[in-house]
Amino acid sequence: MREYTRSITTEPSTDVLVVGSGPAGIAAAIAAARGGASVRLVERFGFLGGNLTGGLVGPCMTSFSLDGRTQLIRGIFDEFVRRMEALGGAVHPSQTVSGSPYSGFMTFGHEAVTPFDPEVAKRVSMEMVLEAGVELMLHSLVIDTVVEDGAVTGVIVAHKGGLSFLPAEVTIDASGDGDVAARSGAEFGYGREEDGEVQPMTLFFRIRDVDDEAVTRYQEAHPEERFPFQSVVERVHREGTYSLPRRGVQLFKTLEPGVWRVNTTRVTGVDGTDVHDLTRAEVEARRQVVQLLDFFRRELPGMENCRLLDTAGTIGVRETRRVEGEYTLTLEDLVEGRPFDDVIAVAGYPVDIHSPTSINGPFDDGVPSTANVYEIPYRALVPARLDGLLMAGRCISGSHEALAAIRVMPPAFALGEAAGAAAASAVDAHLAPREIDVSALQEGLLDQGAYLGERLRAPAQSALGPSAGVPSSAAPQTAASR
Repeated sequence: MREYTRSITTEPSTDVLVVGSGPAGIAAAIAAARGGASVRLVERFGFLGGNLTGGLVGPCMTSFSLDGRTQLIRGIFDEFVRRMEALGGAVHPSQTVSGSPYSGFMTFGHEAVTPFDPEVAKRVSMEMVLEAGVELMLHSLVIDTVVEDGAVTGVIVAHKGGLSFLPAEVTIDASGDGDVAARSGAEFGYGREEDGEVQPMTLFFRIRDVDDEAVTRYQEAHPEERFPFQSVVERVHREGTYSLPRRGVQLFKTLEPGVWRVNTTRVTGVDGTDVHDLTRAEVEARRQVVQLLDFFRRELPGMENCRLLDTAGTIGVRETRRVEGEYTLTLEDLVEGRPFDDVIAVAGYPVDIHSPTSINGPFDDGVPSTANVYEIPYRALVPARLDGLLMAGRCISGSHEALAAIRVMPPAFALGEAAGAAAASAVDAHLAPREIDVSALQEGLLDQGAYLGERLRAPAQSALGPSAGVPSSAAPQTAASR
């Protein structure tokens, strides 16, 4: 252990500081700024979006109820999608169906996904954040926090100029890994209960020159396969020709003809909060990309001539810290559709656990199905014993199973929007985030177009479903459209 001391610069204070610009951070920054707060958004990359962009993760999983009938994630997420759609860079989820190329030919949990272009997502997220008046601080990595009298009062970031202290009244941890909360001394859970193992990491990549019609014909001829090309993968496993990391090939058609996203690399036994594990995971995943491309060309119909378009800028991490909050969301809450007086988001995506120790998943571990619609309470965003801090995204307070459902991008948008609105409210009222009037927060979210279920439905709102009118756009229409 080495002790290191030096003087650092201090940036002007802001009302709200958001750490991380993934889906949760984007929504948090916009909501807080629209709520009247001065907001600084800190991001380690030179662009916004996190897994939306740098991670190449897509499509956005469902923002609808499990049966695909009601759009649950609205507000800033829906605005973001419609702005991408207007630029020809997305298909609104009301126009996609499960079992289609856009949904990776999967049915369960894949109704009403959102295909989008990551470059358009970079543009729209930047425009929305700047239009809201958010101050950006890119190329900056949080390395420590400052806690005074039990409250987080700011963070320390490293950047090209050195180190800086960023003070704020309320900080929102949208880092995904709960970095701010952990460095501030918050308690957190990690991994599944029986052995502490977490879900594997995946490096997304995109391939081009795919024969779209041939891929679709194969899937139509094999409706019994739960995952695309599952029988081919099982055959090469038996023959010993390839050692592949998944039971099938998870791939999703993009908006470009012949271009598909591939979600098939898998690295197990690694910790997303450990730099050595992250390094090892990047190396291994990129090795798997090379092997998969050879397998695709040799074995998969429609992919004989495919080429690598690009790999994600960073490996995708499904699970790390789950910060202990005033309430811990459980699997039972999701299965029963338990109502909460302090509901700040609703979702319908099922429990999606990729096995930490095998090639199984998603939806393979015998976990019961969630309710058609389930609620997420505000207390799960509030650390149990720290003030001046809110969580948003996959680091909120929940069990291993519950977080496997709400970790995907649309719920992260909803959680971020709620956290941002709550932070602005706390600053305005000179209260700790745990002390705010949650009913007023709910009313404000509804006024901004969020949906909190039928119990708290605003009078002016109407349920959006598969047949709801969608503005015309330049996004290509396919047979997958509703």
